[in-house]
Amino acid sequence: MKKQPARILCVDDHRFLIEGLRARFELETDLEFVGALSSADNLLSEARRLSPDIVLLDIEMPGPDPFEAADDLRRILPDVRVIVLSAYVRDHYISAAVRAGAWGYLSKDEETDVIIDGIRRVIGGDFAFSPRVQERCQPGKKGGRDRLVPPSTKLDALTPREQEVLRLIGRGKTRAQIAEILCRSPKTIDGHRESIMEKLGIRDRAELVRFSIREGLVEV
Repeated sequence: MKKQPARILCVDDHRFLIEGLRARFELETDLEFVGALSSADNLLSEARRLSPDIVLLDIEMPGPDPFEAADDLRRILPDVRVIVLSAYVRDHYISAAVRAGAWGYLSKDEETDVIIDGIRRVIGGDFAFSPRVQERCQPGKKGGRDRLVPPSTKLDALTPREQEVLRLIGRGKTRAQIAEILCRSPKTIDGHRESIMEKLGIRDRAELVRFSIREGLVEV
């Protein structure tokens, strides 16, 4: 019996990248493009509907925190394997991806052949990390994902939601804007901000903005 192609769902707000990947997958007999989302808003419901084997997930998009969405996907649909595909190779992103259960972290700077190879490795049960990602990690003692220990950063003390709030603060969003973006009350956002400041030992909003830029949480 002929093996069915692996089903790929792309979550990225860059239309040209999506179209390029779609065109390439059409040339591969073992890969099938089944859909695209411009944010992680409906990732879980679309994953249930489309039954992908692989989700290619960007991490710089409008909408909910992608790492939180990846973690939800891992817990609720454990057969779906997430590969982060990002233009940014940052220590806190790598750490968050590993914590969220991602099977790979690939750079958008890679040639398409490298991305395709990474997808196939994950389908085969291995983990796929770009060389740039591996350079920032320490070797582990076990196989699989544990062969790499992600770099530790001060951001590791924050929950995924707190990291998202900090990222939005770094982008200059007000508490009301953050509350609207995350569909939470301003009071809840205040609670997150106070927790962030306590964990990081930071005293005011201006210092939070500087910290988020310094740690690479916000691109400038």
